[in-house]
Amino acid sequence: MTTMRAQDHGLPNLGFGLGLRPQYYPDILDGDPPVDWFEAITENYLVAGGPPLRQLERIAERWPVVLHGVSLSICGSDPLDADYLAQVKALAARIGPRWISDHLCWSRHDGVQLHDLLPIPFNEETLRHVAARVRQVQDMLGRRILLENVSSYVEWSGSTMTEWDFLAALAEQADCLLLLDVNNVYVSARNHGFDADAFLNGIPLGRVAQIHLAGHSDQGDLIVDTHDAPVADPVFALYARALRRFGPVSTMIERDDNFPPFAELLDELGRVRQVAAETCGEMAA
Repeated sequence: MTTMRAQDHGLPNLGFGLGLRPQYYPDILDGDPPVDWFEAITENYLVAGGPPLRQLERIAERWPVVLHGVSLSICGSDPLDADYLAQVKALAARIGPRWISDHLCWSRHDGVQLHDLLPIPFNEETLRHVAARVRQVQDMLGRRILLENVSSYVEWSGSTMTEWDFLAALAEQADCLLLLDVNNVYVSARNHGFDADAFLNGIPLGRVAQIHLAGHSDQGDLIVDTHDAPVADPVFALYARALRRFGPVSTMIERDDNFPPFAELLDELGRVRQVAAETCGEMAA
């Protein structure tokens, strides 16, 4: 039952993918790596032409691709950037992504892009504001979007609900989907002292269409979402528990620094496959 309900969102389970990074273009295009799909950072390809866009087009001809944005600022107070959204829509028409995602955060103020994914207060006022903006973005793009939970290091005193209750209410009110970043759940749970499993259990079935895995930096009293190391064992364990709740979901690894040889990244993706196979096998037994 869990697996069936997990697919209620109508998007396919693409399998196991990687974040598309220029360092790996030759490994990808000159071979046939065992990767089911790729996630491209939207802002890297909002151009009329040039080598990066040509590489993305070549990859999209051979593998499913999704677009993942970092500058929508869906929770911000500035008006939505109509020009940016028009560019995203044009790129989507050109590439044909299976879906488009961004982050539940704000990143722009007074017209200045801050280049960070900043946390929000979780309360009814913010919920109404963000839900209205999500509906507007979905109308402009002509499709539902996925929103990702971000890692956080501070909390707003004005929050009156948990992050997972906020996400659940937002998905319902805006009829959007969710990108569950399991590493971010682990990081924020450690930083703020909440129960990571309570987070998973608070997310509604049928809304999670993608999962992120990544590495972090454990500094003892603070964990930072750095994407510069392999996925940690506790995050793999939390991933298995997420699969038990949501069933098979398109899953990928993000790596943005200390890039290993591509073969090592493929080995790590193989471990993701193994965890998913073992977990979903347990569910079917």
